[in-house]
Amino acid sequence: MIISANNKQLDLSKPHIMGILNVTPDSFYDGGKYTSLNKALYQTEKMIFAGASIIDIGGESTRPGSSQISLDDELKRILPIIKIIRSKYHNVWVSIDTNKPEVMKQALEAGVDIINDICALQEPGALEIATKFQVPVCLMHTQKRPCAVQNNPQYQDITQEIMDFFIKRISACEALGIKKKRLILDPGFGFDKNLQHNYHLLSNLKVFQQLGLPILVGMSRKSMIFKLLNNKAKDCMSASVVCAAIAILNGAKIIRVHDVEETLQAIKIIEITQSNYQL
Repeated sequence: MIISANNKQLDLSKPHIMGILNVTPDSFYDGGKYTSLNKALYQTEKMIFAGASIIDIGGESTRPGSSQISLDDELKRILPIIKIIRSKYHNVWVSIDTNKPEVMKQALEAGVDIINDICALQEPGALEIATKFQVPVCLMHTQKRPCAVQNNPQYQDITQEIMDFFIKRISACEALGIKKKRLILDPGFGFDKNLQHNYHLLSNLKVFQQLGLPILVGMSRKSMIFKLLNNKAKDCMSASVVCAAIAILNGAKIIRVHDVEETLQAIKIIEITQSNYQL
């Protein structure tokens, strides 16, 4: 599996790290840490040098209880760091974490390579933007709209319902001219899922390989981890790496994380054990 954008290719026959850069004041784990351009660039470079293949930039928090921000505010947060990354690091992949079509448009014009949309291009105009730019798109599952964390999600068969959701969104993309080879699927850990749902998905992640598309997962320091362990997000790095490793062993190809270096160490161990390496 190879995705292409802006004269770059990413080989997804092996796992890649997507480093999280939240330029927000209120994200659940790192809110407020990277709101200045200097701090955002420092964190970006730290993740690139550690080995992240993709930098995922988000300007609006989607944590439980977060409030929507204006289009102008989101653009003011994300455009400066996109432009400086693009000017300094031509080969690194950059994704935009947004559900606003106009943010997608301006981010793509600034040089972004991937749309990472928690609403799976369901907002009016989003499909058209993705079609126009023909870049890879990550379609994330959420059960309800508006796309947000729900208080009491209910499923009869969660894996089948997410599978059905993906099939519908893939069809909607293809109907408008977005080629299937440009799509990435994210089951949406923490979005419209309780603790049991999240771990059921993690253990059954291989099911989604039936769709023949790369799987992206994002569990890093989320409530599915710190609530299970009765801990704080800041103290859940090791558990986040364990969840990432389980996801990789179950077929995930893009791992969205805060802790790039530590997750890459896990990937190296997985790769060497799977290659039947002999001393």
